[in-house]
Amino acid sequence: MVSTESDSIASHPITGHDPVFEMIERFYEDHHEGLERSRRRHRYYYDGLTRIIRSRIPARSSILDVGCGAGHILLALNPHHGVGIDASARAIASAREAAGDRNLHFFQGDATDPDLLSRIGGPFDVILLVNVVTQLTDVQAAFESLRSVCHSRTRLLLYSYSRIWQPILRLAELLRIKHPTPPESWLPPEEVRHMLALADYEIVRKEYQMVWPGNIPGLSDRINRYIGHLPGIEWLSLIYGIMARPASHRFPGSRASRPSTSVIIPCCNEAGHIPELVESLPDLGPNSEFIFVEGNSTDDTEDVVRRAVEENQARSFRFLKQTGKGKGDAVRLGFSQARGEVLVILDSDLSVSPKDIPRFIGLLSKGKGELINGSRMVYPMEGRAMRFLNLLANKCFAWLFTWLLGQQVRDTLCGTKALYREDYEHIAASRAYFGDFDPFGDFDLLFGASRLNMRIVDVAVRYHERRYGRTNISRFRHGWLLLRMSFLAARKLKFV
Repeated sequence: MVSTESDSIASHPITGHDPVFEMIERFYEDHHEGLERSRRRHRYYYDGLTRIIRSRIPARSSILDVGCGAGHILLALNPHHGVGIDASARAIASAREAAGDRNLHFFQGDATDPDLLSRIGGPFDVILLVNVVTQLTDVQAAFESLRSVCHSRTRLLLYSYSRIWQPILRLAELLRIKHPTPPESWLPPEEVRHMLALADYEIVRKEYQMVWPGNIPGLSDRINRYIGHLPGIEWLSLIYGIMARPASHRFPGSRASRPSTSVIIPCCNEAGHIPELVESLPDLGPNSEFIFVEGNSTDDTEDVVRRAVEENQARSFRFLKQTGKGKGDAVRLGFSQARGEVLVILDSDLSVSPKDIPRFIGLLSKGKGELINGSRMVYPMEGRAMRFLNLLANKCFAWLFTWLLGQQVRDTLCGTKALYREDYEHIAASRAYFGDFDPFGDFDLLFGASRLNMRIVDVAVRYHERRYGRTNISRFRHGWLLLRMSFLAARKLKFV
């Protein structure tokens, strides 16, 4: 938490900074009223950017806003706990007045100043840098300094102007359409991502926003929400966004090297696979378990599973009878009853070997990602493991979802996934944002992880041919459903 002492100290002008910071400080002190008038005049742009940022941040987060100005974004986000830093004492005074008695604190200073960062409290769930990175005295030093107010799950959200708009914005300043700014470093996103990597951050996702920042009633929203996000056009946007997280090696020991694991195994008409599946299940260490969720099969799957549970009591097998329908319902039932720190989904048809499960858990415990997603599209497939139309559709959906989520996802329908229970609970708590729409269980996790800025990582697996029964996937009916879910994800994640 922020102390009263540090709040009062930071209210005084900061001295001893380098000439670049002092120049920026003087500029914003001298132009405070003009910048506020300009903000009101360009309300459409600022309100749109605030709406986008709000959609990227989970409710009840603690937020540090670097370059907060008069605190407009932080006030609009209304976080559980918020801190703003800005070079201008006048902007900070305005922010404090507007905040009233809310749990928001504002400080004048330089984000690269370790002493200031030690005084503001933290760590924070989210660090915002909105249209400020071009004016930092030392961008990489700022990234490095901000690590001191990160915890292992902090997300850094950075939005900055695209270089292709530089001449347009300069012309707008000459024509007095836009308020002038101090000299800036026009950093392309590639350079910013490089600096983040050097400062030990990992990129989670990237995006582009605001292809038309002016307000044409009834038209601007359609251009920016829809047309501006189409592939090839979004590169023309005014703003690029980068979401990053601290590298996992910065927090050694924050996760157990061998966490307890609950493996959820949905079973519907898979009686012929169960005996071999049981024999193939690996030893996952203390307090781990395998939960079979039987989904009203028409063959004797239930009897076979019950017998396997009875005969393997030393292996922590559990049986659940599904009352709803579909794999997604079975996965959610299994997750709700699981006891492990890590949750894994494994299909019971042996299309992915159970022996791959430790690899998923290992990548998760090492911090390589927060949702580990199996990818069947890397290695040659066995026999008729996947028919041609299914393969083609999977590749198309992989491209579509990579675009939607802003992260590479090679295989959207592989049934093997792993994540920490803590992350799943956050996804489940935010499920109302998308609704109960997913009969498979895969997209609920992918969409939820993307909205929470979790890092999704693919791991290559061998895909084996089914040896018993028929697939529960209908190419055309479920393909149409996937398209509908893609449109839903686009509206909720891309076209915001």
